[in-house]
Amino acid sequence: MPATRRLAAILAADVAGYSRLMGGDEEGTLERLKSHRGGVVDPKIKEHHGRIVKTTGDGMLVEFSSVVDAVRCAAEIQRAMVDRETELAEDRRIRFRVGINLGDIIADGDDIFGDGVNVAARLEALAEPGGICVSRVVRDQIRDKLSYAFDDMGEQIVKNIARPVRAYALGAAVVAALPAVTAVPRPRSRRQSAGARRDTPRLSIVVLPLANLSNDPDQEYFADGITDDLTTDLSRISGSFVIARNTAFTYKGKSVDVKRVGRDLGVRYVLEGSVRRAGDQVRANVQLIDAETGAHLWADRFDTDRANLAQAQDEITARLAQSLNLELVEAAGRRIEQERVVDLDSRDLIMRGWAWYYRPLSIGTVEEAHRAFERALQADPRSIDARIGLASILVRKMAEGWSGAQHEDEAFAERLLLESLESDTNRPSAHYAFGMLRRVQNRLAEARMEFETTITLDRNHARSFFRLGQTLMFLGRPEASIPHIEKAIRLNPRDPNIARPYAILGQAHLLLGRVDQGIDLLRQARAANPRFWWLHLILAGALGFKGDLDGAKSALAESMRLKPGVNSLTQWHAQMPWITDPQFIKLTEPTLYAGLRRLGFPDE
Repeated sequence: MPATRRLAAILAADVAGYSRLMGGDEEGTLERLKSHRGGVVDPKIKEHHGRIVKTTGDGMLVEFSSVVDAVRCAAEIQRAMVDRETELAEDRRIRFRVGINLGDIIADGDDIFGDGVNVAARLEALAEPGGICVSRVVRDQIRDKLSYAFDDMGEQIVKNIARPVRAYALGAAVVAALPAVTAVPRPRSRRQSAGARRDTPRLSIVVLPLANLSNDPDQEYFADGITDDLTTDLSRISGSFVIARNTAFTYKGKSVDVKRVGRDLGVRYVLEGSVRRAGDQVRANVQLIDAETGAHLWADRFDTDRANLAQAQDEITARLAQSLNLELVEAAGRRIEQERVVDLDSRDLIMRGWAWYYRPLSIGTVEEAHRAFERALQADPRSIDARIGLASILVRKMAEGWSGAQHEDEAFAERLLLESLESDTNRPSAHYAFGMLRRVQNRLAEARMEFETTITLDRNHARSFFRLGQTLMFLGRPEASIPHIEKAIRLNPRDPNIARPYAILGQAHLLLGRVDQGIDLLRQARAANPRFWWLHLILAGALGFKGDLDGAKSALAESMRLKPGVNSLTQWHAQMPWITDPQFIKLTEPTLYAGLRRLGFPDE
């Protein structure tokens, strides 16, 4: 067969420090690499429609017809690897480096050649262990479709490539902050998929009694109390189907087959785990399991050293409920995508919308959520959940400056939320969206009341704790804001959008004169998401206030690169009118604004 040319996305990967790992434990390294290939790498490549072209002892070359599939596959493999081999020392863990390029290739039989392949191999060498490096053409193709925060590495001179290559990196720390990766499901027939959709609610779960691993049998009540509270809290999730406590406790103390439990109770997910208490130290280990496949979708450990058992129980339950809420929505969204159902009903579309809503913030994820919620309301014009979802995404677009029709979107969102609350005044998500709308409208006192109402209705609503703290800061009360923001971070420490809480927490400390602590938190926020222009502007003011003029100028330049139209305090206020409260300005003038003026950033 003659050689042919085609455009393809090429993924090149290798094992960082392979020779060192082999020198230390040859057989063990090979066995672990084989386990990773079979358990993560090969299934993910198949899931994302890739073709393994060739493998070497420590690497592989993979071809994709879609650059989006290639990058998503790489990110999910690297994120999955974060949770593997955690019992080994850092220097013994297998970590991949991945490079991706989009270019013209020569296909000769099953092999591929050309500069498109060579560039991918060179990008791989530039990637850090656990990270991904892509070419500019790849980054341009995915920037509005995927929400990964790639950093610009500039022009790179690479071996055997005539022109410099513009490279972009997704670092290992950023990969580790991505949402945990779910297991690849087993293929199912169309009939099986249809039957599962028809008979089993998407958000259906049973919380099996948590095992008491404490030496003291009197602590049984403590484990049972967490199980009870968690069952109650999960029942508050809109659209959820949670098996009642009395039924769940019939499995207490028994060895169970989760697949059979799922079939017997008609649920898609099973939560199981254990609680251990030793003195004031309490630890809960939990696993969320796909009841159809038996695959572990998510696992986590929650610790507290509260001497007061009631407070310890509340803290563990709150973090568990918050994490599970997000994990269940994400798992349901993935199922919908994997089943590739053409005639999605309103409930499926709502679930898909929330799954996109909770992913890392970008124009692409917001637009996907918007489309899903619009279709949901069209499919069922009476749906309260579709109204709340659509209003929530309209408010988010207004808050981020992405609305193409601000006044129309504002009026439509208000109408949708009023209709929702007239039908059911106890919807936390509706009150939260109303609070965000009032904040966009610069009606901060009303926004504060809505966030407080949300917390009253849902004590685990991490975003409301953050927004309440943020609103208090904008009202000139940074000291009062800090506990609420810290509570939000404790409830949701792996929030894909955690850059915002860290940024506002850093700003609050800065306004209180804790400059170094504020700068540390702002830098932590920047590491979590470097794409927020306002974050760089706040950091520039903080560094300018401290006297680090070089760092401040660099941060200011990045802010103006990301948002060219904001080059004065007046223009900043126009973008974010809620930061103009007189009490807030009074605190900001001698700190943040003084630092910016030191850089020559004008008032007008």
